[in-house]
Amino acid sequence: MRKDFTVAINLLLTMFGKVRPVSRHCRLPRWGYQTMSTTWIKGADFQGPFATADETAEDMLVASCLAAAAQGDINAYYDLGVAYSTGSHGVDCDLIEAHKWFNLAAVAGHAEAQLCRADISDEMTAREIAEAQRRAREWLRAGERRAA
Repeated sequence: MRKDFTVAINLLLTMFGKVRPVSRHCRLPRWGYQTMSTTWIKGADFQGPFATADETAEDMLVASCLAAAAQGDINAYYDLGVAYSTGSHGVDCDLIEAHKWFNLAAVAGHAEAQLCRADISDEMTAREIAEAQRRAREWLRAGERRAA
């Protein structure tokens, strides 16, 4: 029930201009709507699905997501992939970045991320995919250095 509600809210926000419309290259996947899981958000700062209506909240959402990703949160990886693949939540559409984040989540075992990665790979060149994989390796190496 909660997932259906989130999908409906994301669709409404897109329709009423609260989330950027999806461009020709940054579309929702063929198998359904992508939604950010936001399961990594802790504390009272998150105000539900309507928080993205404010640009400051959008910036904070992505910043919080990046912080969670730096801690190795798989859902944050997936959520960043969603944001970059759809050009929503305050970031521009970037399929290379989206592939990077979906790849990190997929390698960690996130099933939906595997589907999303495959879906956006169909719209990318081999060079773009190689760049996304290089960025994912750099992210992992940087994480190993931070942990050491």
